[in-house]
Amino acid sequence: MRKMLLLLVAILLMVTTACSSGGKKASDTSTPAATNKGSQDPVTLNIVAKDLAVDDPNAQKLVKGIEEGMKAEGKNIKLQIVPVQSGTYSEKLGLLLQSGNIPDLIYFQGGDYQFAVTQKILENLTPYIEKSTNVKASMSDFNKERMKNYPYLLWLSPINSAVPVVRQEWLDKTTSGKEVLANPTIDNYYTFFKEVKEKNGAKYAYTTAGNLDELDVMFAQAFGLTSTWIKGADGKYVYSRTTPFEKEKLEFYAKLYKEGLLDPEYLTKKFDTKEKAFYDGQAAIIAGTQGKVIDIYNTKMTSQNGANAKLTPLAPAKGKAHGYTPVDISKESRGFAISSTSKNKDAAFAVLEFMASQKGQMLDKLGVEGQEYQIVDNKIKLTDKFASWFPHFVETTLNFKPEKEFDPATPYLTAPAAKSLQMFSSMSTKDNAFIMPADLAAKWDASVALYKGFAADVVTGKKTTADFDKFVEAWNAAGGKDVTDYANKTIK
Repeated sequence: MRKMLLLLVAILLMVTTACSSGGKKASDTSTPAATNKGSQDPVTLNIVAKDLAVDDPNAQKLVKGIEEGMKAEGKNIKLQIVPVQSGTYSEKLGLLLQSGNIPDLIYFQGGDYQFAVTQKILENLTPYIEKSTNVKASMSDFNKERMKNYPYLLWLSPINSAVPVVRQEWLDKTTSGKEVLANPTIDNYYTFFKEVKEKNGAKYAYTTAGNLDELDVMFAQAFGLTSTWIKGADGKYVYSRTTPFEKEKLEFYAKLYKEGLLDPEYLTKKFDTKEKAFYDGQAAIIAGTQGKVIDIYNTKMTSQNGANAKLTPLAPAKGKAHGYTPVDISKESRGFAISSTSKNKDAAFAVLEFMASQKGQMLDKLGVEGQEYQIVDNKIKLTDKFASWFPHFVETTLNFKPEKEFDPATPYLTAPAAKSLQMFSSMSTKDNAFIMPADLAAKWDASVALYKGFAADVVTGKKTTADFDKFVEAWNAAGGKDVTDYANKTIK
C-alpha cells in the first residue's frame, strides 16, 4: 500500500512538471539571466580591454553605468574587469589567454589572428549581428565588409584613416591656398607647400610620425597607388610599391625633402613630437585620424594659438586618381571579441548591443549626466570633466542621435572634426589587401621592412630612384615573390 502511495505521488509530480513547462524541457524556453526581465541574480561577465583598468575611476563609472542601464532594460549583468600586466597590450593579453584565463569579452589591439584561426577560441559574431538592431545600425559599409572576411572582431569606430589639416589662418594668408581647395592637384599642393611655409614662418610644410604613411594620405592615389595590389597589363597583380607609380612618388617626396618642405627629422618624429611641432608653428600641415583625433588637434591648436587657429581639413591630391589612403577591408585591426568558451555568449553580445543603443552611446561617449555633461536650457552642455572621458565601445557617430541638441559652445565634435568625417566618407575607396597566412607572414614582414628602408633612403637622398630596379629584385628575393604568387591566387 505504501509503495502504491509513493508511486501516485511520483506520477502527480511528473504531471505537474509537464503542465508547468508546457510539455517541453525547461531549458528549451529558458533565457540567459542577462536577458530575462524576471531574473534576480546577475550574470557575471569577465571583460578585458586596454583602457579599462580596475583602479580607474572613469572605468568604474562606465561599468556601473552599463550595469544599471542594462538592468533598467531587464538585462541583469555584472561586469568584472580582468587586469592585464603593464607593457605592450597585445603581448600581455596573449599571455593572459595562453594561461587559460579567457574572459567573456575580449578587446584586441593586434595579436588576435592566432586565437581566432589557429586556436579557434573566438566566436563567429555574424549570427549575433544579423539579429541585432543597434550594432547593425552602427556599422559602416567598411565594417560590414571586414566582418564578412573576418567575423571575430567588432569595432564600431570610424575607419582608422588619416586626413591632413592646416591652420585656417595660415591657409588664408596664401593665394595658392584658395587654388588648392578648388583644384587640389599635385602641382598646386607643391606651390601651396612653398607659400604656406614662407608666409607663416614655418620650418617646413609637412611632418609625419616616423614614416611616409601620413604623407601618402595626401599623395599616394594621385600618383596611381590606388590599392596594395595593382593589376598590370598582363592581368597579373603586382605589389604597388614595386611599380613605376611608386618610383614617381618617391622622386616627388625626395624633392619635398631636399627643398625643406618635408620635415628633415620626420624619420625620428613620434606622435607627440609631431603634434608639438604642429602646435608650436614649426609644421604647417599634419595628418590625423578623421573625427575625434582631428577634434583633439583642433582643440589643442586653438587653446594654444587662439580661436583663429582653427583647423581646415584638406582634400587628397588629384592626379591619376583622387582619394585618401585606400581602406583595408580584410579585417578589423582591433575590436571586441567574444570567447567561444564563454557560457554567456548571448549576455556578452547584449553588452555590445546595449552600448550601441542611444542610452549606451550617451554613456560611452559623454559620460555621466551631472558630471561629464549637464542638461542646461534643454541642451547638452559638456563640462570640464568631459576632457578626460572617451568612448570605449562605440566611437562612430553613424547612429548617434541624442534626444537633445548640444550646446553650441560645447559640441561633441568641432566643425573641423565633423568635416573630416564627411570628406573621408566622400573620398575613400576600398583596398584589396588580404589577411596574410601564417606561413608567409615572416616573408611579408621582411619585404615590407625592405621597402620602408629603401623609401627612406630615397627620400633623404642616400639613394636615388636609379636604384629602383635593384630594390624590386631585392624585394622579390626577400619573400615578395612568394607573397605576390599568393596574391594572384587570392584576389578575385
